[in-house]
Amino acid sequence: MVQMRLDFETKASPEQVRRALTDFSERRLKTWHRSMDPRTYRVLDSGDTWAVAKESSARSPFWVVCRYDWSDPDVVRWTITESSYRGGGEGFARASPAPGGGSRVHAEWENTGAPWTQKPLLFLIHVRPMRRVFRGMWKAALDEYADTEVT
Repeated sequence: MVQMRLDFETKASPEQVRRALTDFSERRLKTWHRSMDPRTYRVLDSGDTWAVAKESSARSPFWVVCRYDWSDPDVVRWTITESSYRGGGEGFARASPAPGGGSRVHAEWENTGAPWTQKPLLFLIHVRPMRRVFRGMWKAALDEYADTEVT
């Protein structure tokens, strides 16, 4: 099992964080342009509180199909149902109000069941320097979302 954990503050409100994470319209590519590869992204199915999408990060050798669920008003969860690395995983993100406005975001995810040949690369993606990269990409995306969201 390989884990990633992110904690950071953003100027986006908890409601904006939730909307950014659960928007599966064409705006998703704009919101997450720093981390999502438009060549891979595809919504496969969706409902009122869930969506299934194929996604990958730009320049990543891996793609995943995730089932997102936001039926709990306090957390967005995802489960990897298919992947190019032949493993699975799951994760969640939660945003709570930060003092003075904005949000504190806590996100965790893990990749499980990858064959031993894929584990070294998955590990490298999840080590400390990459955590800073992921944290920075998420924070920048959510700050930008807060600045540009039309309500």
